[in-house]
Amino acid sequence: MTREQLIGTIGKNGRRLNMRASELSDFDFSGLDLTQADLRFSNLSRANFRGAILRQANLSFSELNGADFTDADLYEANLSFCGLVDVNLTGANVEGATFNFAGRSKYVPEKVKPEPITLTTLLNKPGWGLLIGMFLGALLIYGSNAVIYFTNLIFTAKDPISAGLYRFLIVQNMTDGAVVFLLTWTLLGWLTQQFRVIWHRHIILSLAVIISFGVVNMGLYYLMGKPYIDELVKRPTGIEQTAPWYIYVMGNLLISNIFLYVLQQGRQLTRKLSEQEIQLLNLEKLKTRAELDALQAKINPHFLYNALNSIASLVHENPDQAEEMTLLLSKLFRYSTGRTGELFSTLADELEMVRTYLQVEQVRFGSRLTFSVDVSDESLNELRLPQFLLQPIVENAIKHGIAKRADSGRIDVRIYEKNGELHLCVHDNGPAFPDDMEGGYGLRSIQDKLKLLYGDDARVELQNWPLKQVLLSIRIARVRHEHPVMNSSTDAQL
Repeated sequence: MTREQLIGTIGKNGRRLNMRASELSDFDFSGLDLTQADLRFSNLSRANFRGAILRQANLSFSELNGADFTDADLYEANLSFCGLVDVNLTGANVEGATFNFAGRSKYVPEKVKPEPITLTTLLNKPGWGLLIGMFLGALLIYGSNAVIYFTNLIFTAKDPISAGLYRFLIVQNMTDGAVVFLLTWTLLGWLTQQFRVIWHRHIILSLAVIISFGVVNMGLYYLMGKPYIDELVKRPTGIEQTAPWYIYVMGNLLISNIFLYVLQQGRQLTRKLSEQEIQLLNLEKLKTRAELDALQAKINPHFLYNALNSIASLVHENPDQAEEMTLLLSKLFRYSTGRTGELFSTLADELEMVRTYLQVEQVRFGSRLTFSVDVSDESLNELRLPQFLLQPIVENAIKHGIAKRADSGRIDVRIYEKNGELHLCVHDNGPAFPDDMEGGYGLRSIQDKLKLLYGDDARVELQNWPLKQVLLSIRIARVRHEHPVMNSSTDAQL
């Protein structure tokens, strides 16, 4: 489609543009009004959208790498799951635009990127972040200096009784700190389950800390501190006056409640991250399913269109053959429309569909076309493969091979297992593949489908020697799984 044709389509329809799953790489959309346009699943790499109006347009799942959106209006546009490498959004209006799980781009404004909740981001916030940082800094410095001070007194004190008292104080405070954290960590799960109101949890924890403070410090006093304190009391100078015990309890209460708050936030964040990971996995499965549906939706009309053209050419010349082709075509329709959302079918069903298609073409070509379909091992017929995997290749063999021969042509479909791989071969005796051939839409869709489902465990080869053939190879261990990417439960929900 040219730019002029696109402009005519927009003006003629008088409504939003619908070009879902289109090949529009390097297309010039500059200055066009594409409000509410549906361009999902399209290849828009390096497309020019400079100054275009894309308000509420849906570009999700599209390939946008290298696209130029300079000064474009993307108000409430959906760019989720898009590749955004080297995308230029300079001067673009992205207010309300959605970039969920989109590829990274240095041009995407920070406001559309979710910021992780961490202690680092919290301390960088003005206001409360500054106050929390100052408080934590003061507390840590004061505590560390107190440890240094008393530790120094232990080693420098000439009086063994005073040194013993300092040792007792250090052990007491370190034990209090460890017990406070251990108690908070131990009670966290129980508090979360039993009390929905947060301040109820803090009250219960505070009561537990007060009890533990009395038990721990009383025990340490009798085990370690009493001899030194009793000895110092007998001296004329006595013991310097210290703060009442409840003041120290308040310190423990403060620290324990801070621990409780931090641990609760940590668990909530972990739970949110886990939920987001699960959601991301489900969305990735949905994306894969949608991409496969988009590929398959293009393949089906493609071969049906060619078959209908063949029927049209025979209606006046040979009505009987036209009738036969129509019946065969209805069989193809049943196969293509009776999928009920299935992405996979057995190899036997796939080959039956290929045979039907070849019978349609055999009516058209007559004696100029012969074919064979051979499976080396009958057990392979039960393997489940992506639907419409072989038909586009057979169609290309007809169009670019048999149709170019003046004499008889032949197509052989062979299926066999070798070296742990399932091989699907389509051979024709037409002209050899050119060295620079990259394949048309049908072949590219097969490559994309195999890449989505099997990754590096599948490949497509165009061979001219020893036979001219297209060879699909898939690791047999992956083929024996019905859904390489999506498990059956998820697929059923879709």
